[in-house]
Amino acid sequence: MLAKLSAICALATLLAATALAQTWPARPVRIVVPFAPGGTADTLGRLVAKGLGDSLGHSFVIENRAGAGGMIGSELVARSAPDGYTLVVSGVASHAVAPALSSKAPFDPIRDFTHIALLGGPPAVFAVHPSVPVKQLQAFVALAKAKPGLFTYGSPGNGTHGHLLAELFRQLAGINITHVPYKGASMAMVDLLAGQIDAVSTTLTTAGPLIRVNRARALAISAAARLPDYADVPTFREVGYPDLVATVWFSLSGPAGLSPEIANRLNTEVRRIMNLPEVRVRLRQEAIEPGALDPKGFTEFVAAEIKRWAPVVRASGARVD
Repeated sequence: MLAKLSAICALATLLAATALAQTWPARPVRIVVPFAPGGTADTLGRLVAKGLGDSLGHSFVIENRAGAGGMIGSELVARSAPDGYTLVVSGVASHAVAPALSSKAPFDPIRDFTHIALLGGPPAVFAVHPSVPVKQLQAFVALAKAKPGLFTYGSPGNGTHGHLLAELFRQLAGINITHVPYKGASMAMVDLLAGQIDAVSTTLTTAGPLIRVNRARALAISAAARLPDYADVPTFREVGYPDLVATVWFSLSGPAGLSPEIANRLNTEVRRIMNLPEVRVRLRQEAIEPGALDPKGFTEFVAAEIKRWAPVVRASGARVD
């Protein structure tokens, strides 16, 4: 009797979830961007919001809730009802790095979320001021070894992806270069332009404008392969650092317990939107290749990224407590 009752309850739950998915969305959906307006997370969030609104018949409204490396806005979504009406632009900063930076992280990046779709993200670039007398990464490593502690590099801040990627590069190369953290990538680029720092580790999206006009020299990017618009810039993997393949990725997630039907529907729509010709043109300007994972594959990807970056965070000594 108990087994029959349990089966009936499970069937009722399944039917209710299916009915919800069929009628969803019935009102506007909020997409929380846990970073300030104008950045890559905001840009991708708005592209997806417009596309989803056009295809699903209801508005998808962006709400910026910046702070604590993306944890403030992400916590808001983690505590929301899993009804499909509150989503978040998640990403490596908020869901792989930030929890490792704090012993008091307000959410578990796997347990407290339904991970829906990988949007994509730009690779990082290690670039130097034109006054630094090298044109290849290997030459920079040799010079840094010959003059330990002499060179400085800027990043968007302690614990940011730019900082952690450069820290991993520093460890693998066995060099001593001094980290100068900034409150944002644009400030680091200003000081690189002025020659106040020797190098920068940030996204190719941010550094690209200076690289294109030869005001900064790109030595390597963290993409899996060379990019058509930067065909003369090698990847870290090409020059002997196979572990330095990474992007500053962003994604779409919801609260834990979101209906699989809604998650799969969103995943299908997001992947279609990210591959629209006009969207691909915009993504190419940002040096972004769209993701192509289903919800299960994407959740596994997030777990792997957490495992990958946690030891790098520990080695860097960066904390936000």
